[in-house]
Amino acid sequence: MADTAPETRFFDSFDGTSIAWREMGEGRAVVLIHGYFSDAYTNWIRYGHAAAIAAKGYRVIMPDLRAHGESGKPHDPAAYPKDALTRDGHALVEHLGLTDYDLGGYSLGARTVSRMLATGAEPGKAIFAGMGLEGLLHTDRRVEHFTNILTRLGEHKRGSPEWMAEAFLKTTGGDPVALLHILKTFADTPLSAIEGFDLPALVVAGTEDFDNGAAVDLADALPRGRYVEIPGNHMSSVTKAELGAAIAQFLTA
Repeated sequence: MADTAPETRFFDSFDGTSIAWREMGEGRAVVLIHGYFSDAYTNWIRYGHAAAIAAKGYRVIMPDLRAHGESGKPHDPAAYPKDALTRDGHALVEHLGLTDYDLGGYSLGARTVSRMLATGAEPGKAIFAGMGLEGLLHTDRRVEHFTNILTRLGEHKRGSPEWMAEAFLKTTGGDPVALLHILKTFADTPLSAIEGFDLPALVVAGTEDFDNGAAVDLADALPRGRYVEIPGNHMSSVTKAELGAAIAQFLTA
């Protein structure tokens, strides 16, 4: 595990909300977006993934999503329009002046990658981690799942997926009010759009991860998709060194 983390930097996004990001390494830029309830440190730095990618000659840029980590967590519903995370992603790319870069994400981060691609982002390569085709086509199922978690905190059966998610939320110090608003920003990506993402794309997921549908189906739908299995389920695969190794290998191939 990484004991230290890079300095946190900030910029104001499209509506003035403060978005935090961290960087590690030098070279070609790759933007990596974390998952729901998580943050850049937990998803990418803590278990060495960013370091493994940076060691291959990459500048790894890792934002904290709106309502997560050190980014702004407004409670005003107006701060959460549809595709707000997508617009934050575009704003970060513009703020940093990135023109030749790669783009990836885990879970909600992968969904954000999909939305960015569907709204004009032009990275050289894309990474969809912890994501299946169903999770991009139909976001309502995950919205219902997480709404149930956040509106019934403390009521979930010990050991259940809901209880596990709440336990993870406690470890990251998440703001339940802001996170509930985030669910309103989710937008489906049509199959026709996914089939038009004509760039090298890695789909990587745990062998026991079906939280967002089957990852292999997403790889099959992408014109140049490549599927890689790693150990674990949706929560545990993030802790496996194989995640960072798979991304590093794909980027350098």
